[in-house]
Order: sequence, then structure tokens, then C-alpha cells
Amino acid sequence: MATETTAPKVTLYWLDKSRAQRFIWLLEECNVDYNIEVFKRTPEMQAPPELKKVHPLGKSPVVGITAPGRTDPLILAESGFITEYLTEHFAPHLAPKRYEDGKEGPGLETEEWLRYRFFMHYAEGSLMALMVTNLIFSFLKGDKIPFFLRPITGGIVSKFDAMYFNPNFKTHFDFLESQLASAPNGGGFLCGKDLTAADILMSFPLQAGQKRLKLINATDYPKLDAYVNKLDNMEGYKRSIDRIEKETGESFSVMMGAE
Repeated sequence: MATETTAPKVTLYWLDKSRAQRFIWLLEECNVDYNIEVFKRTPEMQAPPELKKVHPLGKSPVVGITAPGRTDPLILAESGFITEYLTEHFAPHLAPKRYEDGKEGPGLETEEWLRYRFFMHYAEGSLMALMVTNLIFSFLKGDKIPFFLRPITGGIVSKFDAMYFNPNFKTHFDFLESQLASAPNGGGFLCGKDLTAADILMSFPLQAGQKRLKLINATDYPKLDAYVNKLDNMEGYKRSIDRIEKETGESFSVMMGAE
């Protein structure tokens, strides 16, 4: 175990109303000391320009890791990459075993590991792309639109909801319901019986599906709804909420912004 003098310095650059909250949870599971630098969105719900001083894209989450004896941090961007890096170095218990002993080779990976790698990419790929597009369309019904235009823009959004978003969300949530039903070793999580970093990465879009979209519920998706509630009640997740509320002095709520 790294001592205080040999442990790297870890900093999370956290943006409100963003996917960055998952990384407080992940860092809690890593059991490392870390700092948080808080950034607030502009009135237009955009990331502030100051984030570009951390990483040229100006997005969040971003994690900085300063190795002992170094002054400049290694800057990590993109949720999947950050998750894989932190898990490999600080939380290998959050990644399933890749092969059974004596059965190494292409096509012989464990189901738990294959699911883990799949959901690591799916969370920020197919599912989050749909979530973000839906969020952008939802702004057309919001108070930023002049009131005399809202009936028109709202009607357009309703058409897109019926023709595109709702059917696609149904496809994704039906799939996830079936994945939970077929999870190996008795299930409980998406990859099996144990929490993985992929579950943490999946938490944000699923919380948004349950709490913002109101599409994940006990009637239509009993297993998925119970799974999201289970994630909400994980001790590491609750610690992450306590930590950010102490950092910001504000109550935390699951929301999304245009990052």
C-alpha cells in the first residue's frame, strides 16, 4: 500500500449537473485521498470557460493525478478512460476476473468480464448519446424559449418523443431489464453478483432515466427500477453525495446539462 509520501495526489475537476458525480463515488470505492475543484455552469447551462485551463476541451469530468516528485499532473479526460485508469491503478476489485484459471485466450473470457467491458463502452456510447440528445431537445420546451414560441417548439419535441426518443428508450430499457434478469452468478448487478466500475459508470444515465425522464419505474421495469434504487443506497454513493454537499454547501440532485 502506498504511504502518504509515495501516494499520488488525485484531483477531480467536478462540474455541477454533470456526469462527474460518478467519479466521486468511484474515488470513494478506490479508497484514496482526493481533492475536488468545483466548477459551476453558466446561466446558459454551459461549462465555464475556466475548465479549458484544465483540459483543452473544457468538459467534465476531468481527473488530475500528480505522481510523487512531479509538479505537473497527468490529466485524464473522457469518462470511460478515467474509469479504466482509476480502476486499474486503485480499485482492481471493481473489475471482474478476465479468465478462469487455465482457460486463457481469445473467446474464453468470463461472462462477467465481457459484460464489464461492454457496459463500460455502452454507458458513454449508445445510452448516453440518446440521453444527451433528448436533453437538448427538452430545452426547446423550457423557459429559455419565448413563451409565444413554446407551443410550436413543444409540439415539435412531442413529435420527436413519440417517433424517436420513447421507442429508443424502450429498446434500451427492455435490454437492460433482460440483462439484469440474466446476470451471472445470481446477479444483483449488471455484470454479476458484485459491484463493478461499469455499474458506477452506468448509474448516471439510469438515474436520469428514473428521476428526470420518469421512464424507469417499478411497473414497466421492476428489475431495472430496483437496481437503480440499489445503486442509490450503496454506501459509496451516499458518501459521494455527502462529500459534494460539503464541498458546495448545496443539496445535490441528479440533473444533466449540456457539457
